[in-house]
Amino acid sequence: MREVFATFLRLGSTSFGGPIAHLAYFRRTFVEERRWLDEPAFARIVAFCSVLPGPTSSQVGMLIGFARGGPLGAFLAWLGFTAPSALAMTLIAAALGGAERHTPPPWFGGLLDGLFAAAAAVVAFAVTGLAGSLCTDLPTKTIAVVTILVTLALRPFPGFQWVSIALGALAGALFLHAPELRHEPLPIRVSRTVSIAAGVLFVALVAVTALPQDATLAFLATLIRAGSLVFGGGHVVLPLLQGMIHDGLIGAQDFFAGYGAVQAMPGPLNTFSSFLGYANRSPLHGFPGALVATVLIFLPSFALIFAIAPVWNRIAGAPRAAGAVRGANASVVGLLGAVLYDPVLLSLGASWARIAIAVAALAAITGWRIAPWIVVVTAALLGALLGA
Repeated sequence: MREVFATFLRLGSTSFGGPIAHLAYFRRTFVEERRWLDEPAFARIVAFCSVLPGPTSSQVGMLIGFARGGPLGAFLAWLGFTAPSALAMTLIAAALGGAERHTPPPWFGGLLDGLFAAAAAVVAFAVTGLAGSLCTDLPTKTIAVVTILVTLALRPFPGFQWVSIALGALAGALFLHAPELRHEPLPIRVSRTVSIAAGVLFVALVAVTALPQDATLAFLATLIRAGSLVFGGGHVVLPLLQGMIHDGLIGAQDFFAGYGAVQAMPGPLNTFSSFLGYANRSPLHGFPGALVATVLIFLPSFALIFAIAPVWNRIAGAPRAAGAVRGANASVVGLLGAVLYDPVLLSLGASWARIAIAVAALAAITGWRIAPWIVVVTAALLGALLGA
């Protein structure tokens, strides 16, 4: 157990670069160095987590911990990989909150502008990168474009953005042809009792989103939707969490400043929820809010893993299931494209400094292949300098 926790704590403190980079770190650590898994077993875990909603790299890490040390190993794997970034994002939110209670110096407003601009560049990079890998033919491109239009039409109703993903999955199941996934067992064993209990937990969490909502329930419902409906995690979670702005739970500038800051963190990008948990304006905020938000955004997808694992071998080879995943992934690209337009690009128009930093940041990420976390830190410092 100590080995599992220490290994994932090191990965959570050093794994920069987002979900795809995390999987590369995992493969090197657990297949090549420690040999906890062989190559085919690792590939099966990645394939399984890739077709489920939730943060893929965190799900893969949790299943590796489960394969190594059972349920406790799974928890320690998640805790070690998540804690460094979650703690850092909570402290950043606390620092921003402390600054809001006083008149901030000019450099602080520039710092927020720099983080906002860097976030715009990261979102643009994510959209183009995902579009290149997930929208490879006319049907998937069509689904992405339609999703942009549907998402913009649903802008007054942020709680229903999941409709876009559902429609994309349905279109994919009906019209997309995809190769069958390999029909091989996962290197873990989940009992029927655990599977049923996990399924009940997932349904109960989703049911919370249908309750009449005050500020606290709106905050919790947004986190649950983001944790249970988004494929891939990382940047993809942004559109659903953005509903907090519409609900008045956080200001747009603070939201995107936190989103910019999380790009400079190692570990899972879903720890953006730790920032929102501390900084949101509902009664559940501060350190308790950060703790609840950190757990709640991961819990639905983790419950779904253990609910679906026993039946994975019976559905993995279905062509329509693979087509539905392709459709859902294409709709994810459309969701991010809609967010890139509104509010990211629209908000940049109010400040020449933001535009200049965003353009420079995008050029650094795409042209010079500089790591996003380095770009974010540099953009924040440049914004602070311009503000001063």
